[in-house]
Amino acid sequence: MKTTTPNDQQTVHEMVRKGYAAIATRKTSSQSRSCGCGGRKITPQDLAQKIGYAAEELAALPEGANLGLSCGNPAALAALQPGETVLDLGSGGGFDVFIAGRKVGATGRAIGVDMTPEMLARARRNIAGYSQQTGLNNVEFRLGEIEHLPVADNSVDAIISNCVINLSPDKPQVWREMTRALKPGGRVAVSDLALLRPLPQSVREMVEAVIGCVAGAVLVDETARMAHEAGLTDIVLTKKSDFLKAKADWNDPLYRKIAEHLPPGTNAADFVTSLEIKARKPQT
Repeated sequence: MKTTTPNDQQTVHEMVRKGYAAIATRKTSSQSRSCGCGGRKITPQDLAQKIGYAAEELAALPEGANLGLSCGNPAALAALQPGETVLDLGSGGGFDVFIAGRKVGATGRAIGVDMTPEMLARARRNIAGYSQQTGLNNVEFRLGEIEHLPVADNSVDAIISNCVINLSPDKPQVWREMTRALKPGGRVAVSDLALLRPLPQSVREMVEAVIGCVAGAVLVDETARMAHEAGLTDIVLTKKSDFLKAKADWNDPLYRKIAEHLPPGTNAADFVTSLEIKARKPQT
């Protein structure tokens, strides 16, 4: 993977922050140019159900928490238990945090981290409604970059993330931070986008593709290597076709634009896959 300088990393952060701030401040989330919906008029709920969220989970969410930015269901993948502390990297409007909060219950804690103030504001506005509906006071949202997580060492039982790590300009550092934050024996359950083969340079240079979680993705094997080098074990990677199939079925405008830059006879699914990543921090 190409090494980025601090200036390069800051440029990517600002580009991503600006793109997601625009999403957070929209009055409607029914169409998104990010990792969510586009093309024909579909809802974030359509996409979430397509990639594995239960209808009852979605119906119980605070209004506006689901922005259609998912590419998998990491909270389900994590098999969260009552009393656990779970950390969501790039929590956005709070979608997976509010789902995780119900799973860990009154004795547990669900913490979201996001670097975009507008996203944090949107998520925090929904805490009151979540608490009123559930009777729980177990979620919080913190400002921070996923390369420098605002949590203590060895403090969380599980880390989840949904279509966010690919946006980071320093992915090895993100994996090291996850290992630092996890308790011994703690686990990672991530849904992300990964590459089956390298993208053409013209696609990687498209700003829309970066914000759309495509240009920053790395090869599947590279993802496994970064997790291993960070000190994680029991690494299991599962390729999923649901997300890309949904994009194709709904004629998403970003993916249509990407297709125009791909070699003849190929499509986005030949290059990109949704990837479930499970791993664990050793007990000692």
